[in-house]
Amino acid sequence: MRREIVHLTIPGEPQGKQRPKATMVGKGAKRFVRVYTPEKTVNYEVLIKELFAIKYPDFEPVETALEIELTARIMIPSSASKKRKKLMEDREIRPTKRPDIDNILKAVLDALEGLAYKNDAQIVAAKVNKFYSVRPHLDIKIYKF
Repeated sequence: MRREIVHLTIPGEPQGKQRPKATMVGKGAKRFVRVYTPEKTVNYEVLIKELFAIKYPDFEPVETALEIELTARIMIPSSASKKRKKLMEDREIRPTKRPDIDNILKAVLDALEGLAYKNDAQIVAAKVNKFYSVRPHLDIKIYKF
């Protein structure tokens, strides 16, 4: 039987992990490629870490098999008609736009590594859903088996 050990809500539009960026640095023989994580991704992961630390200040990272469940609530577009907005609120129309669910999952897994669990390899099951909402946010639940 699984047992919930973490339940965290991240306010705002859910973000996916962006691809690393690369730039050329230096001149001549000292020129090299610098690879870095985009600022938007770093900021989102820091937000997740900070909210986790506030809610679970004495949490010790677990070392067992875990399941993660994410529910991304994406803002209903203001351009949608009243009829479409109602269908979106009723979950009859689901978001098929970015961010991709795999990128949302990766951002969360990377942010919580070392805080909620020792290594993200401990995640043996994942469920990710995207829905429209008038209040965008991301719900994170982690379960211990």
